[in-house]
Amino acid sequence: MVMALVFLATYAVRILGHRLPSGVRDLCLALTLASWTVFLVDYLVRLRLSGLGPLRFVRHHLLDTVVVALPLLRPLRIVSVYDRMQRRHDQPRLSLHARVMAYAGMTVGLLGFAGALTVYEVEYDAPGSSIRTFGDAVWWACATLATVGYGDVVPVTPLGRLTAVGMMGCGLALLGAVTGSFSSWLIQAFTRDDEKRPPGDFPGA
Repeated sequence: MVMALVFLATYAVRILGHRLPSGVRDLCLALTLASWTVFLVDYLVRLRLSGLGPLRFVRHHLLDTVVVALPLLRPLRIVSVYDRMQRRHDQPRLSLHARVMAYAGMTVGLLGFAGALTVYEVEYDAPGSSIRTFGDAVWWACATLATVGYGDVVPVTPLGRLTAVGMMGCGLALLGAVTGSFSSWLIQAFTRDDEKRPPGDFPGA
């Protein structure tokens, strides 16, 4: 998580700091590449310790593989946490559900910030682009993640549009994880209360 924040911070400085000295921008680039190297080493170590072949490991850890290739998508690892939580149906663990909802909410914010940076980088000087400032990019990212899509600012470059497609899918998945986690906790809580209630206490009994 620390290296992910370092990666995001240094990437942001390089994108937004157009007027910074070249030495500062070069330092940010070096830290960005160093963070990426840490992600790659972590992936290779887990591959070695798993005892699986490379193809089988990739097949069973596809999300981790995508995250190594595109570190800005690292927040999407919340999906694996949510999946593990869903396997535990023994009791309604409010603290666990709350942590997943909080982490998913923060992930939406980080992913939106990363998406805004990426789109701003490729759009701000593109011909015919309506995303000229980082503020425009943040507004577009919020509308895209929420699947609202006002259409007042839209990407025009191929990479910008590809980023938009990814953010639409990620927005649906992450917001669905929040609502799904809360609904799951409510259902488990009500089911457990019904099981503990004596038969004569049910309404209409």
